[in-house]
Amino acid sequence: MELLLLDTGLGSLGEMIIKVLLNALALMAGAHLLKGVEIEDFPRAVILAVVLSVLNATLGSFLDFVTTPLRFLTLGLFAFVVDAAMLLLAAYFLKGFNIRNFVSAFFLAIIFSVSNAILYAIFL
Repeated sequence: MELLLLDTGLGSLGEMIIKVLLNALALMAGAHLLKGVEIEDFPRAVILAVVLSVLNATLGSFLDFVTTPLRFLTLGLFAFVVDAAMLLLAAYFLKGFNIRNFVSAFFLAIIFSVSNAILYAIFL
């Protein structure tokens, strides 16, 4: 059952905007929970969500293919390592988004995935 509030009739564009905003919200939640992650403000989180979407659509697809054997061996947990690498790459290029170390990026990837699953289940 879909929420009538979100059924705007905008189609894929409206859904894409909602996903970007939900991703930004999940990133802000992760930054709030982890001391090693800093995001200046919500507009930066929205930009970060867009950048991560582009990175995952391009470089992430390649890394998913290359690391498939490791994903099978770790029962899918290696996906968080790839996601952490994407977060570190985004942090390198974006001002206002800082990650102190790989451990913080790894836990942000876990929090981001879990909170996205919850938010998508509620709103989409």
